[in-house]
Amino acid sequence: MEEIEVPTEHLHEEIQEKAEEKKEKWTLYVALSTAFMAVLAAVAGLLAGHHANEALVERVKASDNWNFYQAKNLKEEIAVNTDKILQAVASGKTAKTVAPFEGDHSADITRYEKEKAEIKTLAQEAEKASEAHLSKHVPLASAVTAFQIAIAISAIAILTRRKVLWYVGLALTAIGIVFLLVGTVP
Repeated sequence: MEEIEVPTEHLHEEIQEKAEEKKEKWTLYVALSTAFMAVLAAVAGLLAGHHANEALVERVKASDNWNFYQAKNLKEEIAVNTDKILQAVASGKTAKTVAPFEGDHSADITRYEKEKAEIKTLAQEAEKASEAHLSKHVPLASAVTAFQIAIAISAIAILTRRKVLWYVGLALTAIGIVFLLVGTVP
């Protein structure tokens, strides 16, 4: 007896092929979007690292300037105290036995005050620059995290064949892009 070909079997095979074709297209889109996420993560990571390094450099400059400020402050205190000691010694002697007071360091003291003011300004500017770099580093680091989680979720979406997870990955990518923009816009 001859087997009758049921038209639905052919239709079923065609639907199966189309479904597999769609799965391949979908996975291609996931792969492309995941590559895009990886590029964004790399860029955000590079920028975050740059700002972290610059913040550290500026913090070291500020620390150096504050140390220099303290050194100038000590020199000023030594000059002031030296003058006080010399004045006390000179005032205890009679005018005949001591030459006129020559230990005046007022010019040095004035110079130290001026130098301290300049150094303090430099230290404060370096601190502000460090804080500015850190304020950019934080959102950039958040962007890297969002992109990495998006990549992981997209990989899980392919493995489990759940498109909803890919959409979650795309949403996290959008969040990462917002953080990236916040970290790069002046």
